[in-house]
Amino acid sequence: MIERSLVLLKPDAVKRGLMGKILTRFEDAGFKIVGAKMTWIDKDFGKRHYADIAERRGEKVLKVLLNFMTQGPVMALCVEGINAVENIRKIVGGTEPKSALPGTIRGDFAHISFAYADKENKAIENLIHASGNVEEAKVEVALWFKESELHSYKTAYETHTF
Repeated sequence: MIERSLVLLKPDAVKRGLMGKILTRFEDAGFKIVGAKMTWIDKDFGKRHYADIAERRGEKVLKVLLNFMTQGPVMALCVEGINAVENIRKIVGGTEPKSALPGTIRGDFAHISFAYADKENKAIENLIHASGNVEEAKVEVALWFKESELHSYKTAYETHTF
């Protein structure tokens, strides 16, 4: 099952200079980056991406999330591989960095808790977004990338030449 997933390196990952380390995690796991771009989103675009957050978590959560996501550039990636959606989520770790397992991106590079973020009235700075399921991935990839921005190529592992 070759799948594609959207991965966003959020403004905190960009500011902390973690983009290369995070990309390496996916490539080391055998995933292929088929689309990549850095962009600074506005709140209207953020609302399209997080369309269901207000329903699920409330308007306050949406507001602090949009404030966070628009405070700096975001690196958007389309990542491809076998069972990409599920396996990328494992690499990323739990949504709350404080609870994310060591060895995951959030577990290794972030430590903020939901309680602290709520106390400070800010979004949970958890470095990264990854599509939650295959259908969500299709919608998100189409929102963030034009088809002409996605590339098909063979890696050295796929062609067995080094």
